[in-house]
Amino acid sequence: MAGHGRTKRWALGAAALLAVMGVAHLAGATNYALWVNGRTGGGQLGNYADFTYWGPASTAAGVNKKSVNWDGYNHISDQNYLVRNALDCYCTGSNWCYVAAHSAGDLMMGYTLAMYGGSTRSVKNATPAADGTCSNAGSSTQTGWNIKWIDIAGGAAGGSELANAGDWALSEPLVSDLKTATARAMYDHNSTRSKWFYMYAGASGTLYSAVLPGQDDEAIAYHSSGGVSGTGGQSLCNPSDWFCNDLNLGTTANEGGSTKWSYHSVSFRDNNEAYNHYTNGNWAGITSLMRQDMVTNAQ
Repeated sequence: MAGHGRTKRWALGAAALLAVMGVAHLAGATNYALWVNGRTGGGQLGNYADFTYWGPASTAAGVNKKSVNWDGYNHISDQNYLVRNALDCYCTGSNWCYVAAHSAGDLMMGYTLAMYGGSTRSVKNATPAADGTCSNAGSSTQTGWNIKWIDIAGGAAGGSELANAGDWALSEPLVSDLKTATARAMYDHNSTRSKWFYMYAGASGTLYSAVLPGQDDEAIAYHSSGGVSGTGGQSLCNPSDWFCNDLNLGTTANEGGSTKWSYHSVSFRDNNEAYNHYTNGNWAGITSLMRQDMVTNAQ
């Protein structure tokens, strides 16, 4: 009986110790807001404090914000290691991330999750070196990354007709990735590892209205910024346009029957045609709404 009592006291003591360890573990957990740029880049590669692409670094943009800079010029596959480095640094172990991406950053994040989201990752220490890599925090590993959700502004995962038509410099490797047929066939867009993509679709587009089908933000049409599935770009519009099928909010199928990719939901449709594609070095355009959401909800 005495032995049984001793065993019971040890079990209770061990349980208490584990509880304390659990509290300590949770206390060390940190959330981060990661920002993934699009075409043209601008920020220094590996420097998570450089928000040149977006606007002033002093602007609020979610909890512990970090700028995940890639060059916005070369192929998605060639630059993807920089995004994986950031996710390894800040989104493993007890740390979690919210992600915001603009334009080709949508293609980059979709590619990352589909191609590498099921891979084994070493848990990192969230203390990056100058090249943006972090050291292992012990020997622990995990599958994929700890991502709460992903906001997308002017998303280009469905490609752009401007790339098809040569309106962008054809010498850029990224432009070949952004052709609608190429972007849509690059990876399985439905394979998000159950991470939700919340889409912000702008419609203040006039300059390229003859090239981009339906509503657009001057660079990306609704079929892409709305996360619409299919092999080609469809013509989708606001409800006020009687000559074009509506892009519907949420995960609901669009007028005419087109559907969104899995785990893609339209959070904002620009009914008033007020937001274009461009950040203008000041968190502007459709990115401004995504930033507001990150400030409010990425905590």
